[in-house]
Amino acid sequence: MHKNTPYSNQQEPGRTFRMACRAQDHELARELLNAQGYTFTQESFSDLAFALTSEPQALGGSLANRFGLIYIQDRSSMLPPLMLNPKPGEAVLDMCASPGGKTGLLSLLVGPEGFVIGNEPNPARLETLRRNLHRNNALNSATCSFNGEEIPLEDESFQSILLDPPCSGWGTVNKNPNVIDMWSGDKTEPLEKLQRKLLERAAELLVPGGHVLYSTCTTNPRENEDQVDFAIRELGLELEPLEHPEGFTVDKPTLAHLEGVLRVGGGQEGGQGFFLARLKKPGTPVAPKRQDKFSLPGKPLTRAEKELCTAAGIDLDALPPGEIYNFGGKLFFIHEQAMRIIPSDMRWQGVPIGKYNGKKVKADARLRSLLPSVESGAPYVDVESVETIEALFSGQSIPAPAKGNWAGLAFKGKALARLVVKGSRALWSDR
Repeated sequence: MHKNTPYSNQQEPGRTFRMACRAQDHELARELLNAQGYTFTQESFSDLAFALTSEPQALGGSLANRFGLIYIQDRSSMLPPLMLNPKPGEAVLDMCASPGGKTGLLSLLVGPEGFVIGNEPNPARLETLRRNLHRNNALNSATCSFNGEEIPLEDESFQSILLDPPCSGWGTVNKNPNVIDMWSGDKTEPLEKLQRKLLERAAELLVPGGHVLYSTCTTNPRENEDQVDFAIRELGLELEPLEHPEGFTVDKPTLAHLEGVLRVGGGQEGGQGFFLARLKKPGTPVAPKRQDKFSLPGKPLTRAEKELCTAAGIDLDALPPGEIYNFGGKLFFIHEQAMRIIPSDMRWQGVPIGKYNGKKVKADARLRSLLPSVESGAPYVDVESVETIEALFSGQSIPAPAKGNWAGLAFKGKALARLVVKGSRALWSDR
């Protein structure tokens, strides 16, 4: 049972999170949070963003977070995807994606018809990116791992790119008091060189008329205004002024001719210091380049294999446009736009769906979005208390609703996750 006492280690006033799920699951997220004693208010800059007013225990341990319904994120860090503002159905590249908060938000903004590929060169950070996207059910995403300045995608293949490059992090000084000393003077020069190379590659990958949103969590002008000035002078990109987001303190740019870039955060409203600039590639807008041929080492599922997926409780109609592929017994969903954008010789990964042993399919426990509806007649355990769910996480089992290999877990009539059925008992397992 949760305790109605303040979380003793809470040190961040205005701790923020956002919805990380489909609109139809927002009510489920709110109900879980309220049932565990959290209270919160909606932020003024986005209807997806919220600020905690009561945190009875660490938000990271909340059921809403553990099931991927919310994502804990600094309010300033939510702005780059919102300010890039890709259109529904667009394909977007996140060049430096881990830990995945911005990538996941982009996946919500473009919708199931849209597609986001997140790139992360560091193997450990790549695993974090994939884990977060998976927990958030970002079915319209994919991941790859390349140095961003060398990413082997086709030139002029994206209308929208998010570039949040490695930076000195001066804007996080409230959390990291020594960060400015660590990155003082000329110590930032290697970062500045990398940022320029990444901007050059982003300009190549954009179609004429496309946009790149450049952002950092530093207040260092050499990594901010100077880089935007470089993109305008040397790369021929054009600055598109950004509107001031409601609820943020905005400072003037350090270069007067760059009116329209944003320096936000650090005021009474909280949030990291962030810099944002939206740049457009000039020219007559054209459709992104698409490849004619597509091949993968795996194979798309046969009709019989798809029937096994349905028997395992995967609602295939809930998938975005695309195909499930079998890679040696591991099932991955490949978005339709990935097939048109990603070169066949490029290494990347789609969304893990489950496993197939040649006889039956075991669906992934966390793919809430692909569960049949509670009203469909599928086997469900519908619980009314968060204590029952917490007991499942601790290893306890509950009575299964019917014989079989799986059952859905619902909270107050809303699908939440997938349970394993063994005999007459159902239990949580995400292995």
